[in-house]
Order: sequence, then C-alpha cells, then structure tokens
Amino acid sequence: MTDNQSSPPVTVTLESGPTGAGSIDDFELFYARRAVDRFRTLLGRQGLLDLLAADIEEGNAFLRECARTSDGSFKAGTTVLATQGLTSGAFLAWMDSAFAGDGSALLAAHPEHYVMGTDAIGARVVENIGTHVSDFYMGGWGTDALAWAADADEVLPESEYPRKMSSNLFLADGTVVGRALIQFGDTADGFTANLTVYLPTTCPDDVLEHHLRHYAVEFRNWIVAAAAARA
Repeated sequence: MTDNQSSPPVTVTLESGPTGAGSIDDFELFYARRAVDRFRTLLGRQGLLDLLAADIEEGNAFLRECARTSDGSFKAGTTVLATQGLTSGAFLAWMDSAFAGDGSALLAAHPEHYVMGTDAIGARVVENIGTHVSDFYMGGWGTDALAWAADADEVLPESEYPRKMSSNLFLADGTVVGRALIQFGDTADGFTANLTVYLPTTCPDDVLEHHLRHYAVEFRNWIVAAAAARA
C-alpha cells in the first residue's frame, strides 16, 4: 500500500485572520470572479472573440458533426432549482431587463460566459458546451412560442409550469445543434425553475452533464442578482 493510499485526506481549517464572514472557498470564489471580470473588461467583446477564434472553430465543428450524425434526434436533461423569497414574475422581469442591457449581468453569472448580446443574426451566445467553446444563436428566446412547433408535442415533457420560454440553438450557418426549454412555476414561498437542454443524441453524455451543471450555476447567480436588484 502506498503512502497516498494509507494517509488520511488533508484538511485545512481557517482558525483566525479575516474578519469578514465566509470560508476559504468563499474567498477563492470572490477572487476568481473578480479576476474573470477584469479579463472580460480589458479584452472586451471583440478581444474575447479574437482570443477564442480557434477554440470556437473547433467547438462549432464538434457540434456540427454531432448534429449531422444524430440526424435530427436529440436527448434531454433537466436541472431543477427551487427558489424561496422571489416570484417567477419578478425574476423574469429582471431577465428581460438584463437581456435588454449591455450584457454584463448575463456574463457575470458564469465564468464560461464569453459573449452575450445580439447581432444581425439574432441573440448570440459564446460559452462552453461541455469542454467545447461554442458560438451559437438562440431563436425565439424570451417568448412563449415554441421554436420547434412541428415536433414539440413529442419532445417536450409534461408540465404544469405556466411560464415557458424556448429556443432552437443554431450556428451561424443555420445548423440546429440543440434546443432549450425553461419553465417556471410559482410556489407558496417562491418558484421552481425547470431547465431543460436538448443536445444531439451522439453528443457524449458528459457534455450533457456539464451543461446541466452550467444551468445550475448561471440560473442560481441570475436569481440571486434579481433578488439583490429588487431589494
């Protein structure tokens, strides 16, 4: 048996020093977010696109190939978040204002958000899909209309959530590489968010898993930001 196998795990506990509340993990997260925001600000939108150009080309090629080999079929995963202290209406109103703004509030919700905004094609998102940096568009986002009406009855889960937004995710050449459906239902003390992503069936399962984690991080942070703005 090696030393690594026999030794107990190392733990480090903060005993004294900082007077502010929080753990070492909290401190690290604060500084990591501040560093990411600094680089985003210094590079700017076009600087980030230039820096990531090769990664985007590779990531989009990966998604395009997944779409080709899946021949229009998708697999789905859903992240569910429960919120207390804020209604879905208040949250969606904040989201509308965030999408109409300069995009900074949208970018801040996840370290792997690089560009969010609109251009001649539509609502543009540059972010990680799994390990792949991708540059895609969202069609019909922010509306109640289903972006894929022809087969929605077969694809969408049964739901009693009254607030729904959906979109196709497509590349600049029109290739549909995914779909998104987010649904919100109010509860006695807040709301539940049902966040579903559809990816081509030949996408590796870890790509889907990481996007479910991505949903959890970004929507948690958007909800917290909406509550802070309301306060």
